[in-house]
Amino acid sequence: MTDRQTTTGRLYGVGLGPGDPSLVTVRAAELIGKADVVAYHSARHGRSIARSIAERYLTSGQIEEKLVYPLTVETTDHPGGYRGALDEFYEEAAARLAAHLDAGRDVVVLAEGDPLFYGSYQHMHKRLAHRYPTEVVPGVTSVSAAAARLGQPLTEAEETLTVIPGTLPEEELTARIASADSAVIMKLGRTFPAVRRALERAGRLDDAQYVERAFMDGERIAPLTEVDEESVPYFSVAVLPSRVAPLEPVVRPADGVGSVTVVGTGPAGPLWLTPEARGALAEATDLVGYTTYLDRVPERPGQRRHGSDNKVESERAEFALDLARRGHRVCVVSSGDPGVFAMATAVLEVACEPDYRDVPVRIVPGMTAAHAAASRAGAPLGHDYAVVSLSDRLKPWDVVAKRLRAAAEADLVLALYNPGSKSRTTQVGQARDVLLEYRAPETPVVMARDVGGPTERIRIVRLGELDPALVDMRTILLIGSSQTQAVERGGGVEVVWTPRRYPEP
Repeated sequence: MTDRQTTTGRLYGVGLGPGDPSLVTVRAAELIGKADVVAYHSARHGRSIARSIAERYLTSGQIEEKLVYPLTVETTDHPGGYRGALDEFYEEAAARLAAHLDAGRDVVVLAEGDPLFYGSYQHMHKRLAHRYPTEVVPGVTSVSAAAARLGQPLTEAEETLTVIPGTLPEEELTARIASADSAVIMKLGRTFPAVRRALERAGRLDDAQYVERAFMDGERIAPLTEVDEESVPYFSVAVLPSRVAPLEPVVRPADGVGSVTVVGTGPAGPLWLTPEARGALAEATDLVGYTTYLDRVPERPGQRRHGSDNKVESERAEFALDLARRGHRVCVVSSGDPGVFAMATAVLEVACEPDYRDVPVRIVPGMTAAHAAASRAGAPLGHDYAVVSLSDRLKPWDVVAKRLRAAAEADLVLALYNPGSKSRTTQVGQARDVLLEYRAPETPVVMARDVGGPTERIRIVRLGELDPALVDMRTILLIGSSQTQAVERGGGVEVVWTPRRYPEP
């Protein structure tokens, strides 16, 4: 910001880097040396890591403001609790610095790493930067320092880096780690046991590296699996480096047996992927699937893709299991949920044959097409419902019709998958006629096409008006029960919902 009062001092938030004074930037050193006031945070013991880093740049005659935290992790009787005690401290510290600035003194607030990256300076910045001329001087972050000490890239190509505080709940840690390409987990110390468990649950423990006090005295680097949890200080991080394959050949499991993971990608693109599915796709050496579904998965250097036609499920499953027997980590990609009219059954059918029973197989669920379509229309699946495929390619139409009648007689909402294709043009009309034997023509029907995709279209029609010509293989139909409501709300938007309570007979 620009000067509004030439009589006030200027506030500087100065990053010091990870700990080695030689990694302090030239700009930071200049400002520290000529500041009227140098402020730094410390715990109650009075020692300040920030001051020790900056010590060689300090000059005589400077005022030092030691901002001593009233507490760190202990309990407090402050009426506002832990957060209230800290907020009060930050207000008092900001007032002390403001007094210097009002007197025309320039104030440098020292910050380890970068001032605005998990730094204590940010609390002063939020309270003072709108009132005084301010400059923030960036510093080398602990993230960059850890990667430099490991000598491993954090990200490459289209990878993304996730920075995760270890103070998150363990379930949240697990989800964030599972979905990350590469990651740095900060704030270890007392959180280390939970972080280690989260890494193990996410299947990333063997990839994790541990860096303690990078570029400081007492630096330690080790595989995270070798670290004793009792020895972990706050100034340490866990690093999951880039997953892009190294130049050397892919390392196979010692027993030569890989694994197959059947992954549900949801009904459309990346927004529908779960963190677990993202993690499984990222760690695979090979992706196997129907080419259209494989195209939805981002490409990764070094990862092999094996696309095939949509009508060779058994052959695709056998191919994936053969790859796994040769030591590959294989993901079989399936749209929606792999256990709903999809690849999980095809893989397990082959995996239960004698030749493949020793190959590990895991199923990772995904958002179903029925649930995605229901969310777009309202809540048509709010009560009991049945899921039926109208395809008679793998079962006779007589069986389909029998199941439709049974579900209709039971007054269940119906989710109808695979309603039609170029070679199957009569099933929707036949299903409509069967259901009209039990349902009123005014029964709401949700026609959902390409949910989540670029050509998504949601229509709400009545059962008696259902036109088979408007239905194709990318459409799912949700047929209401006798209780399902279709109500026009504000703006002319019609929503469909099925009450949770069913009337007494």
